[in-house]
Amino acid sequence: MLRIPSRIKDLCLIIFLLFISYLVFHRIHTSTTTSVVLLSHNPATFTITSTARPSATTLCHILFSIAASSDSFSKRKHYINLWYNPNSTRAYIFLDRPTPNPFPSDATLPPILISGDTSKFPYTFPGGYRSAVRIARIVKEAVDLDETGVHWFVFGDDDTVFFTENLVRTLSKYDHDQWYYVGTNSECYEQNSFNSFDMAFGGGGFAISHSLARVLARVLDSCLMRYPHLYGSDARVFSCLAELGVGLTHEFGFHQVDFWGDLFGMLSSHPLAPLVSLHHFDRADPIFPNMTRIQALEHLFKAANADPARILQQTVCYDSSNSLTVSVSWGYAVQIYEGYHLLPDLLPLQKTFRPWKIGRNKFSRKYMFNTRDYPEDPCKRPVVFFWDSVGSDHKVWTDYIRYNVVANCSRKEAIQKLERIKVFSDELDMDSGEVRAPRRQCCDIFASVNKTMTVRVRDCGVDELISPHVENQS
Repeated sequence: MLRIPSRIKDLCLIIFLLFISYLVFHRIHTSTTTSVVLLSHNPATFTITSTARPSATTLCHILFSIAASSDSFSKRKHYINLWYNPNSTRAYIFLDRPTPNPFPSDATLPPILISGDTSKFPYTFPGGYRSAVRIARIVKEAVDLDETGVHWFVFGDDDTVFFTENLVRTLSKYDHDQWYYVGTNSECYEQNSFNSFDMAFGGGGFAISHSLARVLARVLDSCLMRYPHLYGSDARVFSCLAELGVGLTHEFGFHQVDFWGDLFGMLSSHPLAPLVSLHHFDRADPIFPNMTRIQALEHLFKAANADPARILQQTVCYDSSNSLTVSVSWGYAVQIYEGYHLLPDLLPLQKTFRPWKIGRNKFSRKYMFNTRDYPEDPCKRPVVFFWDSVGSDHKVWTDYIRYNVVANCSRKEAIQKLERIKVFSDELDMDSGEVRAPRRQCCDIFASVNKTMTVRVRDCGVDELISPHVENQS
């Protein structure tokens, strides 16, 4: 028998192991980067489906198209200044017509385009506005600009305020190479009943993936001819997408804000989703006391810029030593209740606002969310502390100052002496998985010192409950 020297056997073994390692690595590598050829039912044709992951979406991959009117734009452009950054945001403003006195060039605003002629398209809704046709057609005009590197086309009004980093977080959940229509409907039941419960309302803003937008742009004109009887632009876009077989993907960070007056109840109980947009500020009270509308929005944006993902996120904790319930709407307000209030009882929105339409229709006061009464008696309301300032030093801290209403109310001593609340937290850096499956955070209350309560916001433990820690609780 021929004997193989041991050194040769060892060398063969090493070569064999290297070969196996190569095969394993090559299989993993090719499975994540190559395309797979799939045969269709017709043997004469085939399609190629890429298994590669879509490239990540950043702000530069989003193209904003903003509908504006020459008559009102000068009064509303300050809303755009709040969120538009010429160094990082891609956007265009579409006006209905040139103005006799052209707007001066303003580097803080997006470029202005004049919409195309839409006179050939019919409009028959009684008492409506023909501008709905022009605004709907902005979808096609935005695509026809043929901008490179666009993952998402986002549409809104000149009084729509976007929180752009949260918009990026929200859209990053979806594959922009697939067909997506993302937004949400009105907060008002009657508005949805009149239009559609599955239509994205344009004032709240909506997003269309580039792959869908390019198809929609090709067929939109034919759709506009079939829907002269509809009221708004968003109804026309929705109808054409429905004909393409695409439904709305609801995202609850978009806000049409179809109500009037005091938005406190809405902003202090925001859904468990990143805040993406707000609308209709011309019909709302200033969201912070002793400020104009714009000053109040600028104030909110200071907090939003410090920790975008956390803005308006609600967390609740309990002061067991004083039997108090503390509800934090980060970057906006802190409410302190006497006694223990269970979390599910604090999630419905307090009805501080007025319905969009007040009429005999029983649905005019119905909303698309749970509500709770806001007591007329100030002494029966929680004590409110509004956000004042923000800073960071390894952690983000926010200060909230007591808002005193004119009322001589009897309060617990622990509440009566409080003047300020300080909230500490880590910056909320949500990855795509956390945006898909968000979880409310927990908080701890430290003993009050010098008329100041300190609250720490943190991740909850795996099986931690947001509930009062009452002794002898079964």
